Amino acid sequence: MNGTTETWLSQEAYDRLQAELEHLQGPVRAEIAKRIEEARDEGDLKENGGYHAAKDDQAQVEARIAQVVQLLRTAKVGEAPEADGVVEPGTVVTATIAGDEATFLVGNREIAEAGDDLDVYSEASPLGRAIIGKRIGESASYETPTGATIEVEIKDVQTYRG
Repeated sequence: MNGTTETWLSQEAYDRLQAELEHLQGPVRAEIAKRIEEARDEGDLKENGGYHAAKDDQAQVEARIAQVVQLLRTAKVGEAPEADGVVEPGTVVTATIAGDEATFLVGNREIAEAGDDLDVYSEASPLGRAIIGKRIGESASYETPTGATIEVEIKDVQTYRG
């Protein structure tokens, strides 16, 4: 899948991500820059643990900023799609997967509300790609990284209520 795939987000999830982005780009970046500058003032950077830790933190923060920016750029904000028996991003699916029944949300993990205990599978995951567009009663299969084929049967599709 390319980087322009649209991601459904609730307004609450969008607002959470926007607030996180502002925090990361403002206070968090400033704090890390201050830590790097202080560590540089200590001299020899080769053996300066504080400097290397701050640089590692900076890399992680910048990666998260890029991820959040991409999500916000491709977000389709609004209510979850009304389930009409077809699996799509933003729906809660009950399926039999390799003989075991599971209920999960299809979409980006950022959709799930805090404290929501639903598993989330991306529409870009092998499972997600196999079941997007399938209707209740239909079956599909996907291949795991180890080469095993997993059978999936769609039992129910519901609107995500958060």
